[in-house]
Amino acid sequence: MMGIDKYKLIVHEQAKSPIAEAYRTLRTNIQFSKTDGQLQTILFTSSGPGEGKSTTLANTAVALAQSGKRVIIMDCDLRKPVLHKIFDKKNRGITNFLVEEICAEDLIQETQVENLRILTSGPIPPNPSELLGSRKMQGLFNSLKEQADYLMIDAPPVIAVTDACVLASKVDGIALVINSGTVRPEMAQKAKDLLIKANGHLLGVILNRVEIEEEYGHYYYYYGSDTTKIAK
Repeated sequence: MMGIDKYKLIVHEQAKSPIAEAYRTLRTNIQFSKTDGQLQTILFTSSGPGEGKSTTLANTAVALAQSGKRVIIMDCDLRKPVLHKIFDKKNRGITNFLVEEICAEDLIQETQVENLRILTSGPIPPNPSELLGSRKMQGLFNSLKEQADYLMIDAPPVIAVTDACVLASKVDGIALVINSGTVRPEMAQKAKDLLIKANGHLLGVILNRVEIEEEYGHYYYYYGSDTTKIAK
């Protein structure tokens, strides 16, 4: 999209590739990962920047939409948003709703994928954590839940800022994306501890960029929160 290869929607553009199949496996794991209640709102975060959380969220959302589910993506990374680039959309969204008198429905955009809509971040604000924790944000959150089978939320890295922890208790589950080649174990553990301390329900860890095939370069594994590998 927009000439940026690293932001490709592989599940949509290369549906028969091994990576696309890995995302479909991740979709299945997510659908069956919570047995004690409804899993509708899912937050994606990472321990640090550059771990692929936004691309992972986007492709997982596409996979869910392709299965016939109504999916809305919220880009709550109000610091370094990229989902509008991934989907090649105008970045007018959450912050516009929060600070202007504007209807959220006027900001939700259709995507090139059937059943998948997106609410982009909007302009970067000076106070992201405060906006994400506001009453108006909670109202937006509740409204979008009524319109979708899955509400997928992109949040900033959990160690760098508090934003993900502000949202952690508001969602049904959290997927923690970890870059296998760069993240130190103690950083991954700290990210997990912060999310749990914030009363978040950790669905599991997505181990990203595991080299197994030269042609594709990257593969995605999904681990249960008890660190038991449940799919690959």
